[in-house]
Amino acid sequence: MEDLKLKENIQLLIKKSIDDPLVKILAKNSHLTRVQLETLLINILSENILGKKIKYEEKANLRLTKSKISRGSFNRTLKQAEENVIKSIYTILLLGYLGIFENASLEPYIEAANKIREYVEAHKNILSNDNNDQLKEQLKLLKMLREELEDSLNYLSKPLHEK
Repeated sequence: MEDLKLKENIQLLIKKSIDDPLVKILAKNSHLTRVQLETLLINILSENILGKKIKYEEKANLRLTKSKISRGSFNRTLKQAEENVIKSIYTILLLGYLGIFENASLEPYIEAANKIREYVEAHKNILSNDNNDQLKEQLKLLKMLREELEDSLNYLSKPLHEK
């Protein structure tokens, strides 16, 4: 992947993703470190944007850090991130199996998930809108949704005894 501009575009997309206020809240309360999240994004986005498989050495060079990262270090971080994602999914499956999802205390989390889906859809609609008046209205709605989501996610990230 010799194209410096392409590398910069991928890094910019990763930086924007990681710096998104909602991603920050979600990542802070997930099992992924910032580096693991960045590594997962690089692994997925680089190939999706390029449309072809690229070497792990090239993926390691996409990291946002100024110092050079070895292929081995990138692979270890990627493995840790993937293991954390799998463990998180198994935690959800376990809770579902034990019937804990039927508990009313999980309702706010389900509502938050629905709000996130609504936010993503609103974001997609903005990208496809050419009408300036509608765009302004959609941007206001998106800002309100984001603020509501941030508040909700910050509240939900606290243990029950702190609420």
